[in-house]
Amino acid sequence: MNSHPEFIPSFLELLRVLPEEVFNYKIAARPDRRHQFEKELASAIETALNILTACLNINELKEQVLEAFASWLRLRHRVPASALSSHPLVLAALSSLSSEILSEASVNVISELIHYTAARNSGGVSSQLPLIQVIVPQVMNLKPQLRDPSKDEEDIKAIARLFADLGDAYVELIATGSDESMLIVHALLEVASHPEFDIASMTFNFWHNLQMILTERESYTSSGNETSIEAEKTRRLQVFSSSYESLVSLVTFRVQYPQDFSDLSTEDQKDFKQTRYAVADVLIDGALVLGGEPTLKILYMKLVEAINHCGKDQHSDWRPAEAALYCIRAISDYVSDTEAEVMPQIMSLLPKLPHQPQLLQTVCLTIGAYSRWLNAASSGLSFLPSLIDILVSGMSMCEDSAAAAALAFRHICNDCKKKLCGSLDGLFQIYQTAVIREGPFKVSAEDSLHLVEALSMVITELPSEQAKKALEAVCLPSVAPLQEMINQGPLVLGQKTARELTVHFDRLANIFRYVNHPEAVADAIQRLWPIFKAIFDVRAWDMRTMESLCRACKNAVRTSKRLMGVTIGAMLEEIQGLYGQHYQPCFLYLSSEVIKIFGSDPSCANYLKVLIESLFSHTACLLTKIQDFTSRPDIADDCFLLASRCIRYCPQLLFPSPVFPSLVDCAMVGITVQHREASNSILNFLSDIFDLANSTQGESCLSIRDSVIIPRGPTITRILVACLTGALPSSRLETVTYALLALTRAYGLKALEWAKECVSLIPSTAVTELERTRFLQALSDAASGANMNNLVVPIEELSEVCRRNRTVQEIVQGALRPLDLNIVAVS
Repeated sequence: MNSHPEFIPSFLELLRVLPEEVFNYKIAARPDRRHQFEKELASAIETALNILTACLNINELKEQVLEAFASWLRLRHRVPASALSSHPLVLAALSSLSSEILSEASVNVISELIHYTAARNSGGVSSQLPLIQVIVPQVMNLKPQLRDPSKDEEDIKAIARLFADLGDAYVELIATGSDESMLIVHALLEVASHPEFDIASMTFNFWHNLQMILTERESYTSSGNETSIEAEKTRRLQVFSSSYESLVSLVTFRVQYPQDFSDLSTEDQKDFKQTRYAVADVLIDGALVLGGEPTLKILYMKLVEAINHCGKDQHSDWRPAEAALYCIRAISDYVSDTEAEVMPQIMSLLPKLPHQPQLLQTVCLTIGAYSRWLNAASSGLSFLPSLIDILVSGMSMCEDSAAAAALAFRHICNDCKKKLCGSLDGLFQIYQTAVIREGPFKVSAEDSLHLVEALSMVITELPSEQAKKALEAVCLPSVAPLQEMINQGPLVLGQKTARELTVHFDRLANIFRYVNHPEAVADAIQRLWPIFKAIFDVRAWDMRTMESLCRACKNAVRTSKRLMGVTIGAMLEEIQGLYGQHYQPCFLYLSSEVIKIFGSDPSCANYLKVLIESLFSHTACLLTKIQDFTSRPDIADDCFLLASRCIRYCPQLLFPSPVFPSLVDCAMVGITVQHREASNSILNFLSDIFDLANSTQGESCLSIRDSVIIPRGPTITRILVACLTGALPSSRLETVTYALLALTRAYGLKALEWAKECVSLIPSTAVTELERTRFLQALSDAASGANMNNLVVPIEELSEVCRRNRTVQEIVQGALRPLDLNIVAVS
């Protein structure tokens, strides 16, 4: 190399790339080879560092040398800290920190060294002290540069990154609250105060991790007994309280709307909202360390200050007040419901704020966020009328403020329902204005569902007779238009758009869900059944209408349970008759709800048996090949969810039924469907069959189950192994693994024989004998009752080996042929 210096840059590039390849999973290496390669690099690390040190003398290559050094440090293989602390490469990187121009490669090296000293296999802080004592002072010397106006933004960003790395790596040490660690905390506060959000936010992860250590009990177990633990926790929280107070004050300005917000691009507006979410998370960290009330006081002072600068007209600067309220709303879950000092003052300030759209939106959301406080506080009731007036203004202002007001209205009615029972007429007026959409309200149909839920929750608190009348009244704005459409005759009803019908059924669905008066809902559904039936009969072809109607029926069934009486029979008869013609998946999920509630009722057994046999036989005829599953994954999903429900609630109806074998055959055809929910439902159905012995009701059905599964066992095993090795995406691995292990536990030696047969089909070019043996041993351990968590690694290794590149995956799938249910193993 000395005689050919032109080769050195290329060689340095190779030295940089080699360690990076350990983490490159695009390379189709077996796991064993990857571990071996890592060991080879580890054994060569001294040689590599010597070569890099030799190249340091060439000044123009210094940056490239340091980049390669950073790459080797990422391997985290141990070089003694004492050796690294005086190593020429480390000293070269550190010396660059004090030069005029900050080198990116040096920053990368220092960053890697910081993480290197904190790595899990580092042997603990004490063994790394020689290196830490060299790095930390040098980084701390950079603190004045954070405020140096002559430094460009990239340099500031690099320095901030080093401080953030120090915080993240040594957070557990910092949490002890020593004088030295507080120097790092003050530097991180300096970074957090930087006007550029990208720089300040580098510290957010540190504040969150520090909060977790300070507040979680596990951090203090070494302190001894309970008294010592509490004393140490109190001490630490006290040490860091001023830092978190500063942090809360520092970040609040970042949520303030920019002056030109409406002129920003959609992307920039989205970024600003993400900034607000990130700041809200930091405020929550602050509230967890300081307590909700002290944090609220800091934010309240910001609000008062903002209101003093904000006049009552819409043209004054509303943005600081909105920012303070946004922050107050963010910590609502951490403020005590009995707080009596600040919250009453905030609530009395809200009606005085100008009705500017964004400010009004945040005011409404803040009211909703503190609904529990309004219910619990002694003064809460006195604020409700003026706050509900604000919500009514919000509903009239614009769509965004109307959406916020509707949501807040729901929260208030949910938490203060007992207090609002006497104001039902006023609430009903708001509801009717929003739902009929004839007044000034700008509440969308979707947001009006919050109002439906709100009123339903208040009705729940009424006595039974009053609740029946109120329920009838709250249903009327949805029932009357439906009745009118039906009166126009089937032809007109059939021509209506789905939206004209679903808007009413969605509201009824929410009413039946949230009015918790089973008898009142059962009466309502019985009274409304002729309307529901007319729409079932005319619109059964229309998926959207059927989904909305079935959701209303499902919620009525869920609330009324066994009080539904004859209506449930009529409902099931209707969907059973229509399913064979229209194959609407929602008929299956409505049946699922019925099975959950009535499945164990012996008086319903005959009827439910006929229902499930009809639904399953129609579905099995519809889904006969994988293409059918691909084109109708919704049907497959709901069918096998229903089948799993039957195993759980009425196995005595499903297993003896003649439809059970064809349902298993149908599942075998569809396991490899790529649709996530459909595939998971099928796999869970099979797992539930294999786990039948675990259920008290299912034990009597084991012999019937075995007579169906054992003849199909070799094929089911082959399909599951094919799913593991590439027929399904690797994200589905956990569900497939569970199904395979459940099969093995249920059938023991038989299942092992099936597994041996199908693994023997995979050519040795794809899988080695050792990998095969490890996989089969894991299954053998499962059959012996071993803990399933310990068996996952060999199964994952087989999966990874068979997916390592497309060619291997095709060879494996070609051998296992998961779509062919009738292949014979060739020994």
